[in-house]
Amino acid sequence: MFGFFENEQAKKIKGHLCNLAALAKADGHIDDREMNFIITVGKKNGMGASEVRKLVAGNTNGVSDLPATDSDRFDQIYDLVDMMLSDGIVDESEMDFCIMMAEKLGFRKAIVGVLVRKISQGVKDGLPEDRIKEESLSFLNYNDLPAR
Repeated sequence: MFGFFENEQAKKIKGHLCNLAALAKADGHIDDREMNFIITVGKKNGMGASEVRKLVAGNTNGVSDLPATDSDRFDQIYDLVDMMLSDGIVDESEMDFCIMMAEKLGFRKAIVGVLVRKISQGVKDGLPEDRIKEESLSFLNYNDLPAR
């Protein structure tokens, strides 16, 4: 699907999948649920399962092209947290990785731990993604206001 000259959207999708793969590898291995989750995200974005597996196999742990908006950054962190929770076990290294990735995605260091835990709790509570996003973006906007 992606040729030699990839468009920006294709690069973002691949970067996001690489970030998910890095999280999946944070505890030392990628289990079937994590791989299926990554494949599902890839399919939602037009990639085939074999393309996703190939990308994951060649992934190095790093952040690629950063999203430009809080909404896009939230979507990436949401998927990372959702995948962290997908195997039912929250490994401390996975939580630390999500927090580190939130920082690398451009969220302020002072609030990333709270943001990741807020998303995690929303997912555990079964809240719809759009509600978690709305509440998280409100939290981010509130915490980006200058101190009085």
